[in-house]
Amino acid sequence: MSWFTVNLISAFLLPPLNLLLVALAGLLLARAFPRLGRTLLISALALLWLCSTPYFAGGALRLLESEAGAVDARTQPADAIVVLGGGTYFGAPEYGADTVGEYALVRLRYAAKLHRETGKPLLVTGGKPLGNDLSEASQMRAVLEGEFGVPVRWAEGASDNTLENARYSYSLLQKDGIKRIYLVTHAWHMPRAARVFRAAGFNVVAAPTAFTTRFRTDLLGFLPRAEAMSDSRIFMHEIIGLVWYRLKS
Repeated sequence: MSWFTVNLISAFLLPPLNLLLVALAGLLLARAFPRLGRTLLISALALLWLCSTPYFAGGALRLLESEAGAVDARTQPADAIVVLGGGTYFGAPEYGADTVGEYALVRLRYAAKLHRETGKPLLVTGGKPLGNDLSEASQMRAVLEGEFGVPVRWAEGASDNTLENARYSYSLLQKDGIKRIYLVTHAWHMPRAARVFRAAGFNVVAAPTAFTTRFRTDLLGFLPRAEAMSDSRIFMHEIIGLVWYRLKS
């Protein structure tokens, strides 16, 4: 399936649209089936509130992140660093062209640190899922070399999703006999990413970044916020992805 089709289907499976559809179903059924209609409506509103609270959303992401902690390069060696793309900042006015998105920038910052600590060569991976001119891999290479002063040995710019990231990266690195890699991505993305990279043939040393942390818990953590809904959506997306890969394997 194309990138657009996958994301269109995802929109109906993930909050807030899935919960809004449940609420709409409750409203439509309320006259003919009052009890069922009220149950659906109340459930949808309650889940919308829950998914919008930082306390719940942050806790859900930490469940994903608990699988792998921060890497210790001194005791966990690898032969190369693979950095996954994280979206594009399209037509960035201040840069005069497309450049890496915020997720990708966070991953590149950590990859640069890991490269300085280990001296291992870097591979960046990410294609053009929206059909834009410059692949995510090309954007990542430009930022790593031009802004972080870190060389990139390989750039894989044909993949449109994590599964293709893994398979195409393996095709590149096996030519140099590299199978044991540091895999750099967001901590919440690591369980799914590590699974598909191992299935592709890699020996993966998880090197997650951008863990979900909290300064303190207070009343604000239980009040709805837009960014918490985004975190809940990420959590559900990763869970659905893990289930899908498990069913396909």
